[in-house]
Amino acid sequence: MPMFKKSLLVLLVLVLAAFGGTMYGYYAEQQAIALDEGTAERAETPRSIVVYVTGEVKKPGLVTLAEGQRVADAVNAVGGVIETADIDRINMAAFLEDGMQVRVPERVVGGSERPQNASAGKNTEGQINLNTANEKELQELPGIGPAMSARIVEYRETNGAFQNIEDIKKVRGIGAAKFEKLKDRVTI
Repeated sequence: MPMFKKSLLVLLVLVLAAFGGTMYGYYAEQQAIALDEGTAERAETPRSIVVYVTGEVKKPGLVTLAEGQRVADAVNAVGGVIETADIDRINMAAFLEDGMQVRVPERVVGGSERPQNASAGKNTEGQINLNTANEKELQELPGIGPAMSARIVEYRETNGAFQNIEDIKKVRGIGAAKFEKLKDRVTI
């Protein structure tokens, strides 16, 4: 019987070793799954946006940037501004949105955009053209001062040329009453 006891003891040790190895493998697998789940939480990559930069910049065009960047980042991505840019009339700190257009305006020197023809904003009947008049010429209209003429020029540069004279009512500060006073003195 001693041989039988030794065999039984060896068998028992082998069964316990196999059971212990199985339990160890199961425990290690559970730990690995828990670690994988913990590291699965990855930081989201920022979404990219595309903006169109135009105006007084070195290389106008489309720019792809990360979401959350500002107008200054878009302007720098196209090489920066040129000497004729008026950076005081654009908010470089504004956040960008996908599909946005950033237009860097041109600096107006001495209040006249066309020094070669000082009356380019007037026609032969003395009417002032809303699309070509400079700020000084716009101030000749009744009820239009320096601030309002600047708003008209800014609106025109931002939104494009006026399509009809009624479009001037879209400029902040020009309502129906002011339009009635100046409608006979303007043209497009």
